[in-house]
Amino acid sequence: MGVDVIGLNIVVADLNAFPTRLAVNAVKAVKVTSQKVRDDARNRIKGHKYLPAYPYSITYDVKVTAEGIEGEIGPDKGRAQGPLGNIIEYGTSKNAPIPHLGPALDANAEDLVAGIEIAVHQAM
Repeated sequence: MGVDVIGLNIVVADLNAFPTRLAVNAVKAVKVTSQKVRDDARNRIKGHKYLPAYPYSITYDVKVTAEGIEGEIGPDKGRAQGPLGNIIEYGTSKNAPIPHLGPALDANAEDLVAGIEIAVHQAM
């Protein structure tokens, strides 16, 4: 008496593809959340009389490294008013801080968790 298993090769192939699908979906999740944080930070800082170009200096970049996926959001120092980012966010002894990057990141943190959960579910 024997057992015939049909379709096992398909299951094995699907399991082997899981890491690739997960990586692709996780990159999408980090990218979408990075865009949301960028847009939220821009909206929080728009309208300041002396910072007309600063909101548009806020950009994002997503990189895949050996350690994982990185989303970097913040002012591009090569753009107009971009070098003012730290001064604006944290203030100085003469200028009050205008927090916009930190609050934007906090407001969108749950979105990243949800995106990663979706990425895992879709990869299965």
